[in-house]
Amino acid sequence: MSQRFRLFPNSPSARELFDKDALRREWRSGGPVITQTIIVICVAIWAVEIITRFLFPALLNALLSLGMLTPAVVPHYPWTLITSMFLHEPGIFHILFNMLTLWAVGPMMEYLLGHWRFLGMYLLSGLGGDLALLLWARFYPGGSGWVVSVYGASGALFGLFAAVLVTYRRRGTDITSMMVWMAINFAMPFIMPGIAWQAHVGGFVVGGVYALLLTTRIPITRGSSLTVRSLVYGIPLLIVIVAIGAWCLIPVM
Repeated sequence: MSQRFRLFPNSPSARELFDKDALRREWRSGGPVITQTIIVICVAIWAVEIITRFLFPALLNALLSLGMLTPAVVPHYPWTLITSMFLHEPGIFHILFNMLTLWAVGPMMEYLLGHWRFLGMYLLSGLGGDLALLLWARFYPGGSGWVVSVYGASGALFGLFAAVLVTYRRRGTDITSMMVWMAINFAMPFIMPGIAWQAHVGGFVVGGVYALLLTTRIPITRGSSLTVRSLVYGIPLLIVIVAIGAWCLIPVM
């Protein structure tokens, strides 16, 4: 009998979320500690945005400009390739939808990959989304792509979607519920304006490629541990992303 993928596994209580002993137990048992940490960071930053929006709107604009990804200024603000993954629109829908999505896919992928390998998958997928935006800026006629500012975890989340498709299909798990959730996410750019669909595509491709490499029996890594395979494939993949990204940025360097 095949297993069924469950959306939204049992959520921790607030007490468990910040209790050191509970976190240690979660870590040792393969619980979603990294997933929870990412959610807490994103929600905390969003809360700061909301407060600043009402009290110091000029400061909010300055902070967002330092954290959002704008292709034209990436050579001067390279940290935005990472910080943009943890920023969200100072409204409820963007953060709510992304964090629900992360909680739907993150825990089981973290359990399968391990904590640090899951974080590597998440960040690589996010960088894949960034790369897609840089490629769009480089090739889009008129150059308007250079000055579009984006933020959000969507690139990383779509990488996790791809990883779920690869790993759970190979395990024979019923992922019907995940396919429905994924379809909703893919449809969002057609329903709501202003969504960076390029990041969705880039994250999905990078996450899918990385998951395929980790799960495919390639002779060079046959018999190697998952940690070794994640390094053997993850580091070159990161180098490729950085190299292509640097090439994209030549016109604005």
